[in-house]
Amino acid sequence: MGKNTYGTGTLSRLTYNQMVVDDLLEVQTDRVFHALADRTRRDIVVRVLQRPGSVTELAKAYSMSFAAVQKHVAVLERAGLVTKERRGRQQLVWGNPEAIRGAAALLEQYEQLWHGRAARMAGILATDIE
Repeated sequence: MGKNTYGTGTLSRLTYNQMVVDDLLEVQTDRVFHALADRTRRDIVVRVLQRPGSVTELAKAYSMSFAAVQKHVAVLERAGLVTKERRGRQQLVWGNPEAIRGAAALLEQYEQLWHGRAARMAGILATDIE
């Protein structure tokens, strides 16, 4: 097998591959949370999770141009939160519940991390008081 920038051997290739996967996951996570940071995009996700619809239908719900709604949908699509498909002259948009579950799972991990830290701090403070 060939040499990579992280050395030779199976372990280094696995490490390199894991680093690439981790980097890709981080980029995708950034895209998801960037997309969800905007109120209009969150509303679009809720709407298309409840009922798929066309970009034209979505645009009617907002006081912005059709092009602006298209841009919001494009950000959501890059983040994997929605899927867009052209059917004739319409672009239909569906929500991706799996992507929402992934974001929720990440937030759950952060919550568990902070609960663990808070419990450790409480333990340290209780020990200091005694």
